[in-house]
Amino acid sequence: MKVLYTAVATADGGRAGGRVISSDENLDLPISPPKELGGEGSGTNPEQLFAAGYAACFHSAVQIVGRRMKQDVSGSTVTAHVDFGTIGNGAFGLGVQLHVDLPNADAEAREAIVEKAHEVCPYSNATRGNIEVELVVPAVA
Repeated sequence: MKVLYTAVATADGGRAGGRVISSDENLDLPISPPKELGGEGSGTNPEQLFAAGYAACFHSAVQIVGRRMKQDVSGSTVTAHVDFGTIGNGAFGLGVQLHVDLPNADAEAREAIVEKAHEVCPYSNATRGNIEVELVVPAVA
């Protein structure tokens, strides 16, 4: 891989009362467990951070692929749902659903844009074969 950029972030304190900060300090957030896992929900959590990163990265891939296919991807959005759960033997795992809304692309091109974006996106390439990623492309009324 030819490295184009390296992001650096440091976590201190883990999931319970921790903090994460990027080397440029643009990201500086408290970390806490969500209410669903017995926490107060007063900070963000690793799953939210992963969802935000995957959604932003995948949306960039959608925009690149859409332009290459000469499709109108304006007004498009990507919403990532990241599931956290047990996978047996005391281990934990993740699952992802990417909901991609392409209101201005041709109906017959939407699925192809999303499938090709899944091939281009670095998060998709990193997770492929490791966690289940479901692509959801709703029909536009």
